[in-house]
Amino acid sequence: MRLIIVDGLDAVGKDTHAAHIADHYKKKGEDVIIRSHPSEDNYFGKKAKKALFQIGKTGKIKSSIFYMLDVLRSIRIYYHPKKQGTLIMVRYLMGTAYLPRKIVKLGYTFFEHFVPTSEYMFFLDATTDELMRRVQKRKEIEIFETPSALDKVRNKTLMLTKNWYVIDTTGSMRDTQSKICKILKKLDEKNQ
Repeated sequence: MRLIIVDGLDAVGKDTHAAHIADHYKKKGEDVIIRSHPSEDNYFGKKAKKALFQIGKTGKIKSSIFYMLDVLRSIRIYYHPKKQGTLIMVRYLMGTAYLPRKIVKLGYTFFEHFVPTSEYMFFLDATTDELMRRVQKRKEIEIFETPSALDKVRNKTLMLTKNWYVIDTTGSMRDTQSKICKILKKLDEKNQ
């Protein structure tokens, strides 16, 4: 099973680009599953999503814990290394960047060794100003969707992207998709 991880900050286009990647492989006749976190189909995902609208440290801690449990549930149910097809995990490892700065690297390292990883790891990035421009178009704004919160989390995530393909999504959707497709092609040829 090909495991593709699409991660990044709020409003960067993770779900949109994950859907494009899924179409890329479906056109080749492959089975594709997309798991986007927090998920709406289980207790942990629903609790994580609800906590994203709670103000204060309690909301941040609850959202992080339930988010991680939601991801672990998805791995247990959907990740089968010997099975054919592609599993796309949206919002996966970088959720650890929402932890307090003192334990971010520790949390990421622990989680990275505890869950499956892949060569196919995409971190979608954009400037805080661009992310805020996109966020302000939404009806509801989550606790992490303020300029200062996005800045803090963006800085923490960028220090964790050592083995990731970092893709700037500030340009057009077509440009971003083209960059991702080139990397997918290169990795698929390497792994045939």
